Amino acid sequence: MKRVTQKRAIQSVIIFASFTVGVPALAESISDPPPVLEPSDPNGKRVLFDNSHGQTAGQSDWVIDGAFSDFADALVENGYYVKEHRSAEPLTNADLDGYDVFIIPEAQIPFKAIEQEAIASFAEEGGGVFFIADHYNADRNFNRLDSNEIMNGWRRGAYDDITKGMSNEEKEALEGVVSSDWLAEEFGVRFRYNAIDHTVADSIVSPEEAFGITENISALSIHAGSTLAIIDPNVAKGVAYLPDGLTPEANKWNNAVDQGVYHGGGMEEGPYAAIGKKGLGKAAFIGDSSPVEDATPKYRNEEHGGMKRTYDGFIDQDNGAFLVQVVDWLAEQESYTNFAEAGIPLDEPSPLLEMEQPEKTTEPQAEPWRQPQGDYRWYDRSTFAAGSFGSGQEAPLEVEYDLETPEALPLGGQTFSVTVELRHLAPNQTVNSLDMQVYLPGGRSISQIQGEDGSWPSSYGYHQIGPLTADATGTATKTVTMRLNPSVEADSAMIRLRNDRQNVVTQTVALTAASEKVTKLPTIQKSLKRKSVPVALAGS
Repeated sequence: MKRVTQKRAIQSVIIFASFTVGVPALAESISDPPPVLEPSDPNGKRVLFDNSHGQTAGQSDWVIDGAFSDFADALVENGYYVKEHRSAEPLTNADLDGYDVFIIPEAQIPFKAIEQEAIASFAEEGGGVFFIADHYNADRNFNRLDSNEIMNGWRRGAYDDITKGMSNEEKEALEGVVSSDWLAEEFGVRFRYNAIDHTVADSIVSPEEAFGITENISALSIHAGSTLAIIDPNVAKGVAYLPDGLTPEANKWNNAVDQGVYHGGGMEEGPYAAIGKKGLGKAAFIGDSSPVEDATPKYRNEEHGGMKRTYDGFIDQDNGAFLVQVVDWLAEQESYTNFAEAGIPLDEPSPLLEMEQPEKTTEPQAEPWRQPQGDYRWYDRSTFAAGSFGSGQEAPLEVEYDLETPEALPLGGQTFSVTVELRHLAPNQTVNSLDMQVYLPGGRSISQIQGEDGSWPSSYGYHQIGPLTADATGTATKTVTMRLNPSVEADSAMIRLRNDRQNVVTQTVALTAASEKVTKLPTIQKSLKRKSVPVALAGS
């Protein structure tokens, strides 16, 4: 028999362990001192990153010592003092006092009206604000609001009541939040609710018409993101656009709840990145967090405690250089109050579909997009999983997966056994989300798993292996019977085990003709290097 072992954090809340494997214990609470990064050669400018509006919800980890660390480190290298803002209290003018740039990564908790006033006042008096959003339906904490809606100030299909459909507890948590067209009124733009995937923004405004921000920038990446609509060209201007000819069939995010592409790309789709002028200060906007993030998440998922997987986007295309140049511009004090005064060509207002008008929007899909696991509630940190930001509990022990197979899997429809073992579960914990398949190079599925009633599936592919329940030591074991498609002729294949659609073990297996005797050899344990893989969750 052949055994493969791989560690992976299970997709459910596990809080029994007081130590971690592979990931340090980094579960700070909201009251812990925030991280500060100080430059060795300071330029005198100070940057504050927000982490008080759900920036670590779901798979996000938008903190300066986590998955936004490449961005933060690049700013420090340029001489900036960089600090994280964390607080359980509303953002105030005093919080922003003394900073040159305030960066708002993909917020998941709405800003109260007094917080919106503080942000607008900060810009009006000379500060720079950088709004980093995402695609529509990127609701990572299941509160029915995503970053685009939060930045804009109003919720799709609920313009008259931003708390529509919420529980009394949720409404209480959102006391002071009001619905308005805030971003358009204060900064001249709206984030669109489109959702565009795997595209490159390669239509870049010349440096002469973009205050030098686009110097040596030729392309920015977008991986499930949105564009903006220019509402007031006097104070808002696009600096990077997606190509013309985009279609829903080719360019929309797979989980988009509407057509995903609103105006066919190009200028009419609106800028992917834009800048704004607000009184003595400035603003910048980008419709995706993917070009900002890196692959070094710090915290566990606050809903279920699983490991996070983030995208190494800061080093893709010209993303990193562009972001730093945006901050350089935001930090520079200038006296003009609109773009016409600065001699910059003005944009045309972006065309809007009727459904983009705040009062006429509808909710295309019931929200939240799924119910959260367990007792997780976005507004109650006591329900956050261990290892997540705000929980105050150290990360749990990583779950280990063992997969034991014959040395060679028989062809010709002959059955064989595979044993799955999970360790470091909570005592008596039941796992229902495991499935497994054998497939050929290229992806063709060739296996079936026999049901507990003795029946076989009608197709080949991933099949559930049934529930596993841990014993008192946290170990769960199950042996299933499998068979391969009798028409297959091959020497080798891959066997893969998934948990909640997340790959936890993948291993090459030999295949042997059915007529050959399959020799059971002594068990061999092989440890695999852990590989980061995405969790297939809509809006993640």
